[in-house]
Amino acid sequence: MEQDIPLIKLAETLPNTEYNPEQFPGLVMRIKEPKTSALIFSSGKVVCTGAKSMKKVKESIMAIIKNIEKIKIRIKAPVVLKGIKVQNMVASGSIGMDLNLNSLALNLENTEYEPEQFPGLVHKLTGTRATFLLFSNGKIVCTGTKSEKKLHEAVDKLIVNLKKLNK
Repeated sequence: MEQDIPLIKLAETLPNTEYNPEQFPGLVMRIKEPKTSALIFSSGKVVCTGAKSMKKVKESIMAIIKNIEKIKIRIKAPVVLKGIKVQNMVASGSIGMDLNLNSLALNLENTEYEPEQFPGLVHKLTGTRATFLLFSNGKIVCTGTKSEKKLHEAVDKLIVNLKKLNK
């Protein structure tokens, strides 16, 4: 938002906030619709999480701006909305095949698998920013990409790699 935000005043005014500067320098704001959370820093920087689309991110940012305006701070919404950058996407789904995680841990590069600690295998996909959690039932979680295009490319590459090992 590129303008200083008095977080104490914001926390005192709004019921949907948490601010404990001794533990964390940002204020947590929970938005009901769309259901998202935001970290707001005194510098005016905002990190928004939980949105399921860019449309929902923009709706959430508009709700944050309206909340900040309740403490008499004016923010230029068009400027803010143009400055939104996706830093990380998280997606989940199924690849439609069962996975032998023990075998994958031995044969797939860049993996960590400790079933006593966590039931999923962690796989960093070479040549991408994507990191996957793979589960034996074929469910996957992907994190680390910054666009839907890169996300789809990473999933496609993962499936090709898994099919090669499954032969």
